[in-house]
Amino acid sequence: MTERIHQRLSDSKVARWSVLALAAFTMLCGYFLTDVMAPLKPMLEEQLSWTSTEYGWFTSAYGWFNVFLFMLIIGGIVLDKMGVRFTGVASCILMIIGCSIKYYAISDAFTMEGTLFGWKARVMVAALGYALFGVGVETAGITVSKIIVRWFKGKEMALAMGLEMATARLGTALALSVTVPFAKYFGSISAPVLLCLCLLCVGLIAFLVFCVMDRKLDASTDAGGPAGEEEEPFRLRDIVSIVANRGFWLIALLCVLFYSAVFPFLKYATDLMVNKYNVDPELAGNIPAILPFGTIFLTPFFGNLYDRKGKGATIMIFGALMLIGVHSLFTLPVLNQWWFATIVMIVLGIAFSLVPSAMWPSVPKIIPEKQLGTAYALIFWVQNIGLSMVPLLIGWLLDTYCKIDNGTGKPAYDYTIPMAVFTGFGVLALLIALALRREDRIKGYGLERPNIQGDADRAGAE
Repeated sequence: MTERIHQRLSDSKVARWSVLALAAFTMLCGYFLTDVMAPLKPMLEEQLSWTSTEYGWFTSAYGWFNVFLFMLIIGGIVLDKMGVRFTGVASCILMIIGCSIKYYAISDAFTMEGTLFGWKARVMVAALGYALFGVGVETAGITVSKIIVRWFKGKEMALAMGLEMATARLGTALALSVTVPFAKYFGSISAPVLLCLCLLCVGLIAFLVFCVMDRKLDASTDAGGPAGEEEEPFRLRDIVSIVANRGFWLIALLCVLFYSAVFPFLKYATDLMVNKYNVDPELAGNIPAILPFGTIFLTPFFGNLYDRKGKGATIMIFGALMLIGVHSLFTLPVLNQWWFATIVMIVLGIAFSLVPSAMWPSVPKIIPEKQLGTAYALIFWVQNIGLSMVPLLIGWLLDTYCKIDNGTGKPAYDYTIPMAVFTGFGVLALLIALALRREDRIKGYGLERPNIQGDADRAGAE
């Protein structure tokens, strides 16, 4: 029996967890900017005279280039052909450029008047910057997913993905909780975006450090070894095999439905707290911030559970059920008190931890590793359709059917209809999760089996 003369660098716990820390920090910086405008919605309406529809239009820009110009799919192909280092650095640079444009658009330096493509110039320029940033952060997301598969395959992969998602959610939590106080302290609505720009530059430096370690991984891997950057060449016809896979489409649909009920909700959650639960605008972002703070602890816990015990499809079903319950409670006109909203948000945080902790580590069980970059890109592309269209839909519903007169002269809304829409997404997500478990039983993907291989399995794989 032939034994390996040396270990791969990824066999070192210190090395692979250090890589995870660097990649996760980069995503934390990206997610901070992704949600930094959500708590600012009331300030945008008061200081810059934005409407809910304009805010929804701006928020929908996140997916414009990814969805309509297929930039995310192109990014996935580039990832599979060029590798994680090239794609990750390019993604970080795109995020910095997009953030710079967004900062300029909402800063006092912006002087453009009139309209652009039928929208206020300030709104449209901010949206274009956000759209470019969206290409960078989404491509960075699939890159980090492939990095984790590359460094953690056969090891603590779901735990690693859970910790990465938890770190990214910390960026979301910070954005929701500190943005308004930060803006008021500096007396500028653009100050939090400038902070994001600085963080993104630091994130690029962190990713460059990762690149050095990833090169060492290649050097420590035998030619053609399982951790190599180029195991098999990716071919465009591989896309056909991906889209012909029923399991892939079930994962993709579950992703878009679940995330459409969470991320667009977070864009309006602070405003919901103000309008339905009468929370002070300066404190309202703290309640939605509970959701990502909860995932910081629970996503790694559920990921570790999946690694060791399995039951991935079952975990996704329970998450979808909880999602339905949460949005139903937000829809009903009961207990309009801040403490009740806090409890419901905690439950949503648990649901938000359950589904992603099992969903993302399940993709490598369905799709071959050489196609993972493109597969993740296609899933993110489908997800971006929801992330682009749903916020615009919610903004339009608020302006068209949900405006109310609260006697203060400030914009006020009844969120019953929007929350019913989010509940519907949860119901559809449950149906897809049930179909995915059935497909797993038929095809034997192993979604219900643990991720960590035993010694015998690992020896056989080598």
